[in-house]
Amino acid sequence: MIIGYARVSTEDQIIDRQMDQLLEAGAKKIFKEKISGTKLSRPELNKMFDQLREGDVVLVTELSRLSRSTKDLFFLTEQLQLKGADVKSLKETWLDTTTPTGRLMFTFMAGLSQFERDLISQKTKEGLASARRRGRYGGRPPKLDNGQKQMITILYNEKEMSVNEICKQFKISRPTLYKAIAANRT
Repeated sequence: MIIGYARVSTEDQIIDRQMDQLLEAGAKKIFKEKISGTKLSRPELNKMFDQLREGDVVLVTELSRLSRSTKDLFFLTEQLQLKGADVKSLKETWLDTTTPTGRLMFTFMAGLSQFERDLISQKTKEGLASARRRGRYGGRPPKLDNGQKQMITILYNEKEMSVNEICKQFKISRPTLYKAIAANRT
């Protein structure tokens, strides 16, 4: 059975165009919802998965209606395949796991996506290593220890240094300074 899945992100958007395309393409049943694609739990998508049978084909008008990321697409496609179902997109014709060519294209695209992720990861690691050699480190600065908090409080109470000067000396923001003072009072 061809089962359609239609989704729009907001209440303002209209789902009719997707419904028409899915019906025209032969969908016998359509699950539709108005929810962001970034939500992990989509009630209608979950309901569709529960009702899928071996041999069913999930039809979408375009990939962005089914998933928002490559990782999510691969996960959903794997879940479909575990149920013995396939997926097909009307817009992205390469996504059609009902045919050997479609499965090959999906595998090829999956490989390219993984390759791209690996290249990005490699470049990021190289960039971080280069920055470390120059004395720069990413991530959050280390938390203030109790001694630093006490020193900040003393400097603040003595009023010989401005708040900005104290922040510069300890490389902290104003909110962090005030949190350190508050923590020292308790």
